[in-house]
Amino acid sequence: MRAIVYDRGGGPDVLRLVDKPVPGPGAGEVRVLVVRSGVNPADWKTRSRAGGSAPAAQVPNHDGSGIIDAVGRGVEPALAGRRVWISEAAYRRPEGTAQEYVIVPERQAACLPDGASFDLGACLGIPFLTAHRCLTVNAAGPARLGPGALQGQVILVAGGAGAVGNAAIQLARWSGGTVIATVSCPAKARLAEAAGADCVLDYRGQDVAREVRKIAPAGVDTIVEVAAGANAALDAGLIAPQGTVACYASDGSEQIVLPGQGLTALNVRWQFLSVYTVPRAAKERAIADVQAALLAGAIGAGPANGLPLHHYPLAETARAHQAVENHVVGKVLIDVTEPACQCETSVNRPV
Repeated sequence: MRAIVYDRGGGPDVLRLVDKPVPGPGAGEVRVLVVRSGVNPADWKTRSRAGGSAPAAQVPNHDGSGIIDAVGRGVEPALAGRRVWISEAAYRRPEGTAQEYVIVPERQAACLPDGASFDLGACLGIPFLTAHRCLTVNAAGPARLGPGALQGQVILVAGGAGAVGNAAIQLARWSGGTVIATVSCPAKARLAEAAGADCVLDYRGQDVAREVRKIAPAGVDTIVEVAAGANAALDAGLIAPQGTVACYASDGSEQIVLPGQGLTALNVRWQFLSVYTVPRAAKERAIADVQAALLAGAIGAGPANGLPLHHYPLAETARAHQAVENHVVGKVLIDVTEPACQCETSVNRPV
């Protein structure tokens, strides 16, 4: 089978196309025929930071979608043939989704409903599980998402045109929250609006604090934060009592400076998180809620949902990684194989 591998850290040029044997699933595992592989910032960062020579060639990319074609011992045989979306395939494992077949633990291959496209399935994984965690770490908020779960709460999503920002907007709107998103330009504002944000603010041309206070005079319940360092002062001024700033990324700042006086009385917190180390129970809840949103047709991918898609063939995975490293707006997908049925249609959130 065809696979992309790297055995040393570096730029996209360390990625190479090879032919390798088709593996068999072990106990508790499934083998998936990969249709789409999704590229996230974590994929190129892991590749670039890999030190020295790896003991075995690493296949990149955590997320993807495809069809289970074989199951290991202890896995229900009826799962063979099921359409699935894959998450965290390459986390502490040498086999990512940039190859024709991938082996993952059964729990990391979730059912992809027949109405959902393989494109959408490859967009889920890290972005949606991260967004779910951000929206559910507030001690005063819900542990699960779904219709009405965020009713009466105001959510501020920093970077509303990014993959996690897009996922957070879609999930928060599905759950009944009032969603404010910040972006850096009019083109990104249109994407955040398409995702379902109630209000979109251009932080380069608008006074975000003033505009947010017009909508939420008492402050924001949850902030989904992509630039924890740069936005620390803004977040501190906008967070509501009992609120949470959920930080899943930073802007590279070495320090995050917060005003101690005032925040203590509000009983607020800054929650730093990584999807890979989210507690198992919380991750299982996230997968179940994303599944429910899929079945409800509440989440989607593509321009109509504020997430442009950029396709690359497997042999051009290096270009795909470079596009993500260059901060392309939207989601980068690698076309690995094609399913026997060519009747793919994208699922879009009803408007």
